[in-house]
Formats: sequence, C-alpha cells, structure tokens
Amino acid sequence: MSSKQTILGRVTQLAKANIHALLDQAEDPQKMLDQLVRDYTENIGEAEAAIAQTIGNLRLMEDDHREDVESAAEWGRKALAASQKADALRAAGDTADADKFDNLAKVALGRQLDYEKEAETAEPTIAAQQQSVDKLKDGLAKMRDKLDELRRKRDELVARAKAAQAQTQVHDALKSIDVMDPTSEVSRFEEKVRREEARVRGAEELAASSLDAQFESLDDVADDAEVAARLAALKSKAPA
Repeated sequence: MSSKQTILGRVTQLAKANIHALLDQAEDPQKMLDQLVRDYTENIGEAEAAIAQTIGNLRLMEDDHREDVESAAEWGRKALAASQKADALRAAGDTADADKFDNLAKVALGRQLDYEKEAETAEPTIAAQQQSVDKLKDGLAKMRDKLDELRRKRDELVARAKAAQAQTQVHDALKSIDVMDPTSEVSRFEEKVRREEARVRGAEELAASSLDAQFESLDDVADDAEVAARLAALKSKAPA
C-alpha cells in the first residue's frame, strides 16, 4: 500500500468516527475525550505534513507538464520558422539549403512530438493526483471538524462535572443547616433550647403550687378566727 493510500485511509477512518458511540462505551468519558483530542491533534498534524508533501509533488508534476507544453509549443515555432526558411530558399532556387532547413524543421517537429507525448502521458496522473489531494483536503477538513466537536464535548462534559460538584457542595451546605435534619447543628441547638424552656416551665409550676399551699393555709386561719368570733357571739347572747 502506498503512503498516499495509507494517509487517505486513516483520514477517512478518523473523519467517520462516531464520537457518541465511543463515549457510550467509555468507562471514563472525560479521559477518553482527552485521549481522543490528543490522538486527533497528532493525526491531523501528521496528515497535514503528508498532504502538504502530496500537494508539493502534484505542483512539481504540474510544473513539469507546463514546461513540456511550453517546450512543445516552442519547438513547433522553431519547426515553422525552419519550414518557412526552407520554402523561401527553395523559391530562390537554393535547393540544397532549403533541404537543410526542411531537415531542421523535421527535427524540431520530432522534439515537439516528444514533449507533447510527455505532456499527454502526465495528464491522467496529474488528474488522479488532484483527485487524491481533493479527497485528502476534504478528509482533513472533516477531521478538524471532528476535533472541534471533541473539544466542545470535552468542555461541555467538564463544565457539567463541575456544575454537579458545585450542586453537591451546595446540597451538603444546606443539609448542615436544615432545621428538619435531626443531625444538624441547628436541630441540636433547638432541642437544647426546648429542654431549657421545659425546665423553666417546671420551675414555674413548682413555684405556683407552693404559693397556692400558702394561700390555702391562710384560708384555714381565717376560718378558725370566724368560728371563734361566732362562738363568742353565741356566748354573749346566753341568759345570765
């Protein structure tokens, strides 16, 4: 297999790569994308160098073809000039010199024919080479598009991973201050406050019950005084 065919095959294969399918099969998509970016970048660099060489070879062939065409035209002009000179000499009666210039015209025509054959032979090769260069350029453009897609996918994945990490951090932070979470600091502090409030209420109830008992004892003293007063009144009404 020629170098050109190898390059074309590699470019075509990479350009047709299904990134989504590759990601679906990957255990770590981000690492795979990083590796793919490196591989594509390396292969694009190699393809660019090879394609540049291929284009350079094509331009050399085109230069040679152009020189052959120009040389054929130049020898055609020389053949014409020699033929015209021979005709003029022959018209003047100088047959010997006329024959010499006719021979020169024949030589020039032979050279013209050689260059035309060279140019004609090169034309199919140049056309085929141009088609290959066009395919290589197209494949390279697709590879560059794939590389851009890979980079976008990688950047998107990294951004999503960072967003998910940030959401996790926010969730953890909110969880630490969630009043409904019995393990949170706020809930523990609230429970401490509630116990203190209950203790205060208990002390108030205890103080209230003691005060009621004191008032009840006062009521007993008042009743005894009333009974004594009423007894004294009864005695004062008794007959002498």
